[in-house]
Amino acid sequence: MTFTVEDALLSPIGFSVLSGAGLVKKKDAEGQQVNAHMTTVALIDSSGVIDLSDALNNRETLNAAAPLFIIETESDGSITGEVIKAEKVTQDNSTITVDTKHAGKTVFVDYYVFRNSSTISEIQIDAENFAGYYYVEADTLFRREDTGVDMPAVLTIPNVKIQSNFTFTMAATGDPSTFTFTMDAFPGYTYFDHTKKVLCVLQVIEDNESAIVDWDTVMPANVVEG
Repeated sequence: MTFTVEDALLSPIGFSVLSGAGLVKKKDAEGQQVNAHMTTVALIDSSGVIDLSDALNNRETLNAAAPLFIIETESDGSITGEVIKAEKVTQDNSTITVDTKHAGKTVFVDYYVFRNSSTISEIQIDAENFAGYYYVEADTLFRREDTGVDMPAVLTIPNVKIQSNFTFTMAATGDPSTFTFTMDAFPGYTYFDHTKKVLCVLQVIEDNESAIVDWDTVMPANVVEG
């Protein structure tokens, strides 16, 4: 059996489960720093200085040795203008100095910063790891045809393999998009019965009050005068 699941929320842990990737997050006590990519739109002052201190928090410092790109923006905000060369990069106070002929221009700055490793969840995807086998329980609703009442239901898949060829979409507008992935169900034991393997179990919970509806027939055996 194959199940297609659609979700609108993808967390680092969820992505790690789906891809079989390793999820790495260090502690502050280890003192390790990692490079993080950032972009900022900034103004070049009269001295030819680009000050990035407002864009960085107290956990970040500019990596002066990393690749750095400065591009002049057009009047409409697009980044198709001239590429500007950095003359000097100061890591401590997070400033970049360029030729003063560019003073007063608005630029798009692409750079890297040092961050404490504890503030970053790093997902490492390689060619050797794939999504594993999982025990899945999902809550859903089961609607009675006769009453239209939605009853709670639990779908249990004791042995499922998540396909690694999933696709996730990122929109340029920033609008959220759904995330779809596929699971293949294989025979497996539930937690409570190790004598019979099943592909899945669907339990519809009918013994609650919301599933009981009082109704009067409009097709009685005897005609009711009104």
